[in-house]
Amino acid sequence: MRSIISLLPLFSPFVSAVSNGIGLANVAIASGKLYFGTATDNPELPDTAYVDILTNRDEFRQLTPANSMKWDATEPEQGVFNFTGADQIVDIALSHGYLMRGHNLVGQWKLDEGYFNSSDAKPYSYGKIYAWDVVNEPWNGDGTLESTMFSEIIGDDYIAIALQAARAADPHVKFLRDDIRYINDFGIEVRLGPGEKASGAQALVKSLKSEGVPIDGIGFESHFIVNEIPANISQNMLAFNKLGVEVAVTELDIRYLVRSQEWVQLARGTKI
Repeated sequence: MRSIISLLPLFSPFVSAVSNGIGLANVAIASGKLYFGTATDNPELPDTAYVDILTNRDEFRQLTPANSMKWDATEPEQGVFNFTGADQIVDIALSHGYLMRGHNLVGQWKLDEGYFNSSDAKPYSYGKIYAWDVVNEPWNGDGTLESTMFSEIIGDDYIAIALQAARAADPHVKFLRDDIRYINDFGIEVRLGPGEKASGAQALVKSLKSEGVPIDGIGFESHFIVNEIPANISQNMLAFNKLGVEVAVTELDIRYLVRSQEWVQLARGTKI
């Protein structure tokens, strides 16, 4: 199995790509990666300058919707489904030959208790989604499973049930191959020792695999800070690969922490 993007070896080429106008996606693919993508959402799409960059295939080859596929957007009222926002992003991706990542099917955010009274279950975008973040952010910092409405009502088996339901709803992607079912989370990018988040994630992957549950990938959200990027992220990617799953960097952002006075200088253009 391969990692979709290995961060550290690619940083230098990406910086060069930005300065030379080569394009981030071109660099990623030339480096043997499947894609370099970006998140987007419907409020940004009226901005034509933004969309011009979004649809530049030199820069991007994959899209992820930030919120328009989450439960509150697709089922704003119990039993009432609305895929308009999600369809808009899917259409942009497919019309430009991009891979489309579905985000997400089961997560504790953007959720209302009333949804658990609904027996409706409908597949979405059959054959159009390359990979689904089926379960989003299930772990506590110590590697145990978080207590959510899903676990309280269904039990911890909700993860296996969700992955199996995702396969049943959309078993094939027409333009590529079998679709890929991910669990996505933050703080699993490094493994420091037993009893923490990455260890818990790897233990769950092993358990799901042994039970024949269709888990195909792990998403590293990768919310980092400048000068605090984990040094052993590549090794941890390989550890997940050895369990038989792909690894994707799904929500990469690298924050630059500055003091309030530095913000004033930045705003005035006096500090670079």
